[in-house]
Amino acid sequence: MPSLAAAAAARRAGEALRRGVMGGRYLSSLRPSPATAAAPDSDEVLVEGKASARASVLNRPGHLNALTTTMGARLNKFYESWEDSPDIGFVMMKGSGRAFCAGGDVVGLRQLINEGKLDESKDFFRTLYSFIYVLGTYLKPHVAILDGVTMGGGGGVSIPGTFRVATDRTVFATPEVHIGFHPDAAASFYLSHLTGHVGEYLALTGEKLNGVDMLALGLATHYSISEHLDLVDERLAKLVTDDPSVIDSSLAQYGDLVYPDKTSIVHSWRS
Repeated sequence: MPSLAAAAAARRAGEALRRGVMGGRYLSSLRPSPATAAAPDSDEVLVEGKASARASVLNRPGHLNALTTTMGARLNKFYESWEDSPDIGFVMMKGSGRAFCAGGDVVGLRQLINEGKLDESKDFFRTLYSFIYVLGTYLKPHVAILDGVTMGGGGGVSIPGTFRVATDRTVFATPEVHIGFHPDAAASFYLSHLTGHVGEYLALTGEKLNGVDMLALGLATHYSISEHLDLVDERLAKLVTDDPSVIDSSLAQYGDLVYPDKTSIVHSWRS
């Protein structure tokens, strides 16, 4: 039976060859661009070690943890090394401050474009999309804590994973549609798989959802009030497992039973 590392490498190599991105073009997506590689950037993705888990912490609270090229490159590096490690059973992601992740740093991207740095602009998208692919094909369970703003690319770096914990502070949307851009960062995939016409509606309007709505639609797998997250974190920190069912039951232990409000769009667009 092939090792976990060999299986991961074979899967990625085959996919890269199929897409024609093996070689310099693919590897360039993992290089931070000069415009986003300032010294403090190494602190923008922190790592926490737990019993048999690793947690990545998006750490740009002043920018609602908006993703830069360098952050995407670090996430790619961390996640691929963790996937290959036999000592790590599962991986987590959370955000600092009042947001999980507000998506890509469009302000920084706009600056790159205005300065004519088109290669760096392309690297921004390649790096982010590369990480979303890594997450969507990850061989280990993944837990994302969606406490606060979770928009655009914030959904892309969480929803393709195994578990997503929404809270009473969660606000989800695809705001890129309001600046003339299509829902990207995996949204065109996961929105199209929602029941009824709700995915189409969200893709066209960018309307916001709360954590209860996300749970009802399946965009979140669990719901917990924000003040219980320390208990969730403490519980997960003690786990020594790579079994999704064990992680699932641990998350459910501090979960809450909630239903969408009568005015929720869930009721209008689900059928």
